[in-house]
Amino acid sequence: MFNLFKKKKEDSKGNQYSALKIREIVKETADTVTLYFEQPEPFLEYKAGQYITVILDINGKEERRSYSLCTSPYVDAYPGITVKMVKGGLVSNYLNDNMRPGKTIDIMKPMGNFTTTYHSKNQRHFVMVAGGSGITPIMGITKSVLVNEPQTKVTLLYCSRSEQDIIFKNQLESLVSKYEGRLTVIHNLSQPGADWKGLKGRLDASKVEGLLKGQIGEIAECYLCGPEGLMDSASSALKTLGVKEEAIHRESFFSDLTSKEEELKAAGKLSPELTREVEVIVDGESYHFEVPAGKTILDAGLDHDVDMPYSCQSGLCTACRGRLLSGQVDMIEDAGLSKTEIEEGYILCCSAKPASSDIKIIIE
Repeated sequence: MFNLFKKKKEDSKGNQYSALKIREIVKETADTVTLYFEQPEPFLEYKAGQYITVILDINGKEERRSYSLCTSPYVDAYPGITVKMVKGGLVSNYLNDNMRPGKTIDIMKPMGNFTTTYHSKNQRHFVMVAGGSGITPIMGITKSVLVNEPQTKVTLLYCSRSEQDIIFKNQLESLVSKYEGRLTVIHNLSQPGADWKGLKGRLDASKVEGLLKGQIGEIAECYLCGPEGLMDSASSALKTLGVKEEAIHRESFFSDLTSKEEELKAAGKLSPELTREVEVIVDGESYHFEVPAGKTILDAGLDHDVDMPYSCQSGLCTACRGRLLSGQVDMIEDAGLSKTEIEEGYILCCSAKPASSDIKIIIE
């Protein structure tokens, strides 16, 4: 895999790929670790809330997964990702079980739009809603807001299974103490211990409304990351409280493309599946290849050994983003793209299927 990766870095002029050496590993919970990396030369530039894609050789096969950076470029000397083990999770479990300080991991450089800008004169109220490992990008954004905007307040609603499963528990307590009066953290546990005196059960829309009623004005910014049900409930509550839709930002970690495609087919919203030829321009090189009926443009390109960038393969990240110069495609999932990007003709090759002939895409 290393030789293959080296070739990809050379083909891509070194712009998209890098390598990070693990500096420290912190055990956050029984099934979650944070990997902190040495800063490479040149430094890894990133925005709080973005993610990196790790590229690993597991059992002789290249595997790629995206993980949000949990650190702040304004606060933390070393970038880090927090990885929670999941049942059947090949890469997440491998990272928990096999990483050691000094080991080097190949990555695609930081990407993602789950970010914000800062100004020292801003006086805002940020509302963060996180569930489980969804705290990772929220953590980086929260630290960045607090250090950059002295007059801004942050309210974090964080859902975990139990007290032992609260990721960054000590860090959060330290931040609350450091930024007393500016940071409020409210924990909600689904399976609390007998002595737990905080919120418990499901964090539904009515509970969110009750916690935030009277606190949100037009200046609020809201960042949600966690299970879809949690984000749907929080989003509904925030809109009821008067928060504008453009102020509510969501980051999803999972998308079921198969189910979404079946729904779109049933609704008659997809074009007939036909084999079509496409042209894809990658790093100035033009490639012509056929996309068989039923395949995505990314899958077909990889089958033809076209070095197209990719990561999640579920339409949530933007690693495979390209701009449609001509033709039409059906996108099964476009959650990784902003409204402006879609209007400008950007598509996600991992969830896009040809809907016409004369398709031409440029990946910049």
